[in-house]
Amino acid sequence: MGMEGSKHQVLDYLRRHRGEYISGEELSRQLAITRTAVWKHIQALRREGYRIDAQTRRGYCLLGTPDCLYPEEVAVGLKTSWLGRQLYYYDEVGSTNQVAKELADNGAPEGTVVVAEAQSGGRGRRGRLWLSPPQKGIWFSLIFRPRVAPTQASQLTLLAAVAVAAAVRKYTGLPPGIKWPNDILLGGRKVCGILTEIKAEMDAVEYIVQGIGLNVNAEADDFTPDVRPYATSLFLELGRRVARLPLFQEMLYQLEKWYERWQEEGFEPVRRAWKEASVTLGREVAVNSWREVTTGVAVDIDAEGALKVRTAGGEVRRFTSGEVTLRPV
Repeated sequence: MGMEGSKHQVLDYLRRHRGEYISGEELSRQLAITRTAVWKHIQALRREGYRIDAQTRRGYCLLGTPDCLYPEEVAVGLKTSWLGRQLYYYDEVGSTNQVAKELADNGAPEGTVVVAEAQSGGRGRRGRLWLSPPQKGIWFSLIFRPRVAPTQASQLTLLAAVAVAAAVRKYTGLPPGIKWPNDILLGGRKVCGILTEIKAEMDAVEYIVQGIGLNVNAEADDFTPDVRPYATSLFLELGRRVARLPLFQEMLYQLEKWYERWQEEGFEPVRRAWKEASVTLGREVAVNSWREVTTGVAVDIDAEGALKVRTAGGEVRRFTSGEVTLRPV
């Protein structure tokens, strides 16, 4: 077994005996490694942020874990069957979506997740920069290989919004709303963005990579002045810091649950849940389709997830993509 594997064994043993002092001799005997290796692993775990007390003649005691999305921490208590069971962790990447696409091109299985503590080149829709400061949010990408036609792939975007909103609501008690198609809002300001990228043939989806960025503990100064009026975080809405790890686990659970339901039952359950959480329907909107801007009232989403807008002239127009601006109530 390599050094990394035995380090994880030390951590697992301390975790299973949390609150107890375990001697270096016992760790050495139980794990079949030298006491010098035990000491080196303890030092490495401390550098990673684990709080481990050491006392002469008593041994080592795990007191606390860092607020990091390490794979070994995510795996503890994760309720999913397959989503996130293969997880790639980075301190920083340019873009988790880019890493996930490279993995997907090389055959990574459905359910693979890439998570980073920070992104230097996080992207939103239309190539916009998505600010991803270190340990202030949950920045991750997922690989899906759904059994759907390419024309149905956009439904996964709305599904992700439903799942993320459900996780935020369950974990924080906050009432998130969804702006079509997939922006998560709190108090009218954006807390989460979702970017879906697809690789497909004419009649089949090869894979879908979905990037999700949730502002968790970002403070006002973490946003640039131009973004600040339109962005928020769970910290800013709650007035307290939020533990990222259990929230990330809940997001993965909700994503897997809704994805499986979509594959088994089709889009209609997702559509109903999306409409319940919508802050778009019934509102005056302006839809920028990048060819023109259409104003009217958002009246529904159809069976494919397209937005239906009734113009002032009574015409109902259908949009499969576009930038929606909500008019003041």
